[in-house]
Amino acid sequence: MAADPARPLLGRHAVVTGGGGGIGAAAALELARLGARLSLLGRRPEPLAAQSRAIADSTGSEVATLSLDVTDAGAVPAAFARLGAVDILVNNAGAAESAPFLKTGLDLLERMLAVNLKAAFLCSQAVLPGMLASGQGRIVNIASTAGLIPYAYVSAYVAAKHALVGLTRALALETAKSGITVNAVCPGFTDTDLVARAVATITAKTGRSAEAARGELAKTNPMGRLVSPQEVAGAIAFLCLPGSGAVTGQAIVVAGGEVMG
Repeated sequence: MAADPARPLLGRHAVVTGGGGGIGAAAALELARLGARLSLLGRRPEPLAAQSRAIADSTGSEVATLSLDVTDAGAVPAAFARLGAVDILVNNAGAAESAPFLKTGLDLLERMLAVNLKAAFLCSQAVLPGMLASGQGRIVNIASTAGLIPYAYVSAYVAAKHALVGLTRALALETAKSGITVNAVCPGFTDTDLVARAVATITAKTGRSAEAARGELAKTNPMGRLVSPQEVAGAIAFLCLPGSGAVTGQAIVVAGGEVMG
């Protein structure tokens, strides 16, 4: 246990996939503030390096980066072997593409399953043996409200996120007596680059202004606004704390009341 109550994650190594921006970067910063040593993973080295410098400068925590395609089944095990023991894994890498169902090809479905499900599967398999050996660990999968309820025109994304929530619950049961917790965080529309791309798509297809498109997405939230990455990061950090050891198999919704119960 860390001696500093303000930094309860001292001595813990946290890996965040998709750590170059958005929810991943916000989660990494919050975990660093709590004392964790970080490894940020992503496909693009430049955003990872920028986030690494910013987090290290603001928190004093050790931050490493690794450029990795987390959907690559051949590369993931070797990459995680280089990282060493992992105490916390945040499976944040994800993507969303939209299309009517009859225009959703197998290639789109496979892309959505690869980045939103397969990546979490591969990374979790890579860290689980070490967590089992140490008798403790935290796995947090970043799903979506789309993992709990349907949305039109994103059937492949909805299917992948529902599958990720199912994987979370199954693995939580399997590891329940091991000291490891496995949970999902399910944000609603969040003010990130992913939503910015969704706004651009809506604008291009409908001719609406960007402001009107953002307003349409914000209306799904009873609070009438987009969720902030920092709000999602707070839920992730809670699940990683030593005192959250009895919380497992949950899908924590951060969506202003859009999904209840």
